[in-house]
Amino acid sequence: MKKGRGRTSRIRRRKLFRSSVSRGVNESYKPEFIELKKWLKDRKFEDTNLIPACFPGTGRGLMSKTSLREGQMIISLPESCLLTTDTVTRSYLGAYIAKWQPPPSPLLALCTFLVSEKHAGDQSLWKPYLEILPKAYTCPVCLEPEVVNLFPKPLKAKAEEQRARVQEFFSSSRDFVSSLQPLFSEAVESIFSYSALLWAWCTVNTRAVYVEHRQRQCLSAEPNTYALAPYLDLLNHSPHVQVKAAFNEETHCYEIRTASGCRKHEQVFICYGPHDNQRLLLEYGFISVQNPHACVHVSEDILVKYLPSTDKQMNKKISILKDHDFIENLTFGWDGPSWRLLTALKLLCLEAEEFTCWKKILLGEIISDTNEKRGLVIAQKICQYFIEETNAMLRKVSHMKDEEVALINQLTLVETLWTEELKILQASAEILNRLQTPFR
Repeated sequence: MKKGRGRTSRIRRRKLFRSSVSRGVNESYKPEFIELKKWLKDRKFEDTNLIPACFPGTGRGLMSKTSLREGQMIISLPESCLLTTDTVTRSYLGAYIAKWQPPPSPLLALCTFLVSEKHAGDQSLWKPYLEILPKAYTCPVCLEPEVVNLFPKPLKAKAEEQRARVQEFFSSSRDFVSSLQPLFSEAVESIFSYSALLWAWCTVNTRAVYVEHRQRQCLSAEPNTYALAPYLDLLNHSPHVQVKAAFNEETHCYEIRTASGCRKHEQVFICYGPHDNQRLLLEYGFISVQNPHACVHVSEDILVKYLPSTDKQMNKKISILKDHDFIENLTFGWDGPSWRLLTALKLLCLEAEEFTCWKKILLGEIISDTNEKRGLVIAQKICQYFIEETNAMLRKVSHMKDEEVALINQLTLVETLWTEELKILQASAEILNRLQTPFR
């Protein structure tokens, strides 16, 4: 046997790989983190478990200083450290918010405060926190239109809705922002520009934790559940971990406990929820590689793409699927086509003489081997269509990376999304092939 080919060598290589992936470079010595730690200490928080570090793949995050046990408290951040609408209404903006009609939304109040404090620079009481916030974001609303055009269709549609929502948020904020002119020597239009409010909007939407606040008359009735949590928001997401996170009304702290252990000097993660990659990109601006919740969505037009156009009952079948909520959330995942997708296809594949059995299909019953086979064949054709489309998009992205060097980071993000979807589709194709074996 050649050296390095045995079982022991493979185990050693796997351990080295895991170590290299999880090993972070300590960043606690950097001035911005020294200042942040001092600022947090003044607000009665001093962490003993975690330190800031830079990790390959995820970038800046928090590293464990010691081994963490299952159920151990990771962070307990006092309410005095949280930036909420209470912070804003108690500030110099409070009087302007109180007299403005109609009342501004909690989101607008927070965004206005962030922009104002960032503009204040060294004079801001929140400067140590503002200094460690990202200077830019990679949510779809921040990406160039030609990059968004490369998204899968369902994500592209949601990205366009997001952009329209942010533009409306900016337009509707103009009158309130103008009322703040007495606070500034410069023109408020230059301070609260679209790019400034976009940065604040992304900060709140990607980094805020959920904390319920009492409803205030000076704010609109929209959900008032945002809280920016300095230091805590350095924790990165992993779909493979479980944590318990909530505001503790007794201790008046936002607390996170790990549901699994963590070794010394490893990155500590939290989980934002069981989100697929399209949602992670839309809401947070990143992709999670090997995400167990990742999937490829099948739209209505693709669902019927390979069904016979001569089927006179097709419109009725589509209507039944819509009435019973079987036209949305149809997906391919790591474990193949979803039950919902196969169920929808089996109903669509019913022959005229079988049509009266549609209720049994929705209940998960098998009508006939022929119907089962038809559903699997159509699923295979849809999967193959997606594989070809995905490969074509990856070639297009690769070409654009050569042509549009300035967009290389944005294009790499899209490339990662399509690459993950291709892996899912290839896994689904193999599973579908095995499922069809009994019918051959």
